[in-house]
Amino acid sequence: MNTETEKPATNFHCGTIAIVGRPNVGKSTLLNHILGAKLSITSRKAQTTRHRLLGIHTTTDAQFLFVDTPGFQLRHVNALNRGMNRTVRQVMSEVDVVLFVVDATRFTDEDRKVVEILPAKTPVLLVVNKADLLADRGEILPYIQEHAASFNFADIVPVSAKRSLNLDDLLAVIRRFLPEQAAIYGADELTDRNERFLAAEIIREKIFRLLGEELPYSIAVEIEKFEQEGNLRRIHAAILVDKEGQKPILIGKSGEKLKRISTEARQDMEKLFGGKVWLETWVKVRGGWADNERALKSLGY
Repeated sequence: MNTETEKPATNFHCGTIAIVGRPNVGKSTLLNHILGAKLSITSRKAQTTRHRLLGIHTTTDAQFLFVDTPGFQLRHVNALNRGMNRTVRQVMSEVDVVLFVVDATRFTDEDRKVVEILPAKTPVLLVVNKADLLADRGEILPYIQEHAASFNFADIVPVSAKRSLNLDDLLAVIRRFLPEQAAIYGADELTDRNERFLAAEIIREKIFRLLGEELPYSIAVEIEKFEQEGNLRRIHAAILVDKEGQKPILIGKSGEKLKRISTEARQDMEKLFGGKVWLETWVKVRGGWADNERALKSLGY
């Protein structure tokens, strides 16, 4: 990636922004629509995002360095989820601004638990997502007033991430809290993650989207080989499951499920990487990986 920074602009602002909230409030969707590219994977299955992921958005007067975080976990207590919660807390301690994303249609005890860990010394913006889904738009004001009383938010912005509504206003508010300094990354850069990481994430998204609740949460993807020949990428990926009985669910009758997962993942990779992809996937059993610190480290968690 090109790491050459742009020349400082007059009154240019650049800084880091954490996107936090409980699972399934639209954090990754918000990031993707701000960036105008599908960088962070999404699905209806809770806990889709597991890693901290940097998304870079550069305008004429600012560079926004968004850190998408895993949803804060209360229901699961294995090593994977403990690590994800540590990531959320660590990110919030390191950034210039925190976006606390909530769902306009419901506020839960899990949201309240996230409020309890919000930093006191960092500006926190309440981002009320899915505001367009309210049957009565007048409901948004009492919703905002109720939650404004729960924490000293620097500002409150209602948005619809999925429909890209009010995102320019959100960026304008965020910019006010970013330090005045030159851009850190080149204007054309999208993330600090490499293609190997992004390929694994895309495959994992397809598994969650196509299988839904058929498989438990403990699915991982390991890229065993990633080679580039000109504009062609050859990728060999292993899908890890906990138990032998889960393999046929992933593979499907005559291999149809695995073939569809691979085809849709390959198509998304070609869009993101801008070149042809040859993708081979298979399923491996690795029992207990989600509660094994050593296994988690080998998978990049």
